[in-house]
Amino acid sequence: MRNRMTVLLAACGALLGWAALALQLVLTLTTIGGTALHGIWRYLGYFTVIANLFAAIVLTLAVLERRKPRLEFAAATAMVLVGVVYTLLLRESWDPRGWQKVADIALHDAMPVTVMLFWLLRPHGALHWRDVWLCAILPLGYAGYALVRGSADGWYPYPFMDVTQFGAGAVAINCAVMGAAFVVMASLLKLLDARLA
Repeated sequence: MRNRMTVLLAACGALLGWAALALQLVLTLTTIGGTALHGIWRYLGYFTVIANLFAAIVLTLAVLERRKPRLEFAAATAMVLVGVVYTLLLRESWDPRGWQKVADIALHDAMPVTVMLFWLLRPHGALHWRDVWLCAILPLGYAGYALVRGSADGWYPYPFMDVTQFGAGAVAINCAVMGAAFVVMASLLKLLDARLA
């Protein structure tokens, strides 16, 4: 019964994730201006989009009954990061309307909750402490990717990563704080995994 419920939740989450990502892509392409390639380049600049893509793939694999505990753990931690950072640092920085509001809620609120619920319902006890560091690859890799992109085209997806505004030292500190917060959060989820086992 629990397995069927988890698969159903994964299916709903995968549908939600892919639909929200498609909606955000359409919105980006229609509002950003320039070529489609430029719009896709901008779309793929956000951690929210990359984390949601990863989560949608993981949920799709779960529907296909391909259990990947480490990937599911990494998706859960990445999506918690999306929800927490957006709520604490970014939500008040803009006021999305219409379909953008729908995409915003789906990607930053509904998907983190869905992925976390999915992970909580999965079997536990298979994770090791090294998995905390493995799942840090996505956010830390993204930080490097975003900074390289920004140095190439002058656009930074998030204010706290804007080297032109704050300087390289301040941005390095911001990224280090984010990375440390992520490792702490992943460690807490690892302890929860052991407790749930």
